[in-house]
Amino acid sequence: MSDLVTGDAVVLDVSAAQLPARAAAFLVDLVVQVAAVIGVLLLVTRTAVVTDDTLATALMILFVVLVFVGYPVLSETLTRGRSLGKLAFGLRVVGEDGSPVLFRQALFRALAGFVELYLLTGSPAVICSLISAKGKRLGDIFAGTMVISERGPRSAGPPPEMPPQLAVWAARIELSRLPEDLIHTARQYISRADELSPAVRQEMGARIAARTMAFVSPPPPPGTPPYAYLSAVLAERRRRHLERLTRRAEARQASALHVPPYAAPHAVPPSRTY
Repeated sequence: MSDLVTGDAVVLDVSAAQLPARAAAFLVDLVVQVAAVIGVLLLVTRTAVVTDDTLATALMILFVVLVFVGYPVLSETLTRGRSLGKLAFGLRVVGEDGSPVLFRQALFRALAGFVELYLLTGSPAVICSLISAKGKRLGDIFAGTMVISERGPRSAGPPPEMPPQLAVWAARIELSRLPEDLIHTARQYISRADELSPAVRQEMGARIAARTMAFVSPPPPPGTPPYAYLSAVLAERRRRHLERLTRRAEARQASALHVPPYAAPHAVPPSRTY
């Protein structure tokens, strides 16, 4: 387990990705990239669009660089740190503070990765990952990122309780736009609020509550403390989630017990005598 300190100074317990999982994810991405390069190579050689060998070689080198640099940059930026390989093994690239990876960070990782993984056959990446306490390779150090395992165990306290004075308000709030990373940050803050001094607890809660209010409407009643507001949001979200699970279970049970009635036999029309 590793501790990440978010921009709101909340400590998150996450599991740093282990080297074997990262290597397996890299191999999956490598297969995808090699397949793309081979496909374009076959297309160029069969169509003979470029007749100049020098120009064709230059274009292939340019395309190889674009594939091996552009693929990780685009995939990690658009999917919040998940390439196909990382998605297959439950890994994700995040910032050192647990925030989603930025385009700038993904670009630094990809440029450094092209050197340490391909030009230097991965030796610097393996050595650096073994030395680093968080399993970082050189690209992660330059970009200020790390790779975490989303399937690893996370410490979680008891679910937050609904403040009675906010139950009516919480029943009508809109929660569909609330991002998962912010939910996890708020949950970690609620679980560790007792460990903080009153001043730090108030400051942290105000920051996280301000970010949460940008996605949750309507706003809470005036004068609501940040801790109570976040507890109400998380408790209401959990209540709605449990309700959906209950309805699905009841629907499956009803579907399993339902026996369709036999179709009534059609009445045979009386014969006519002519």
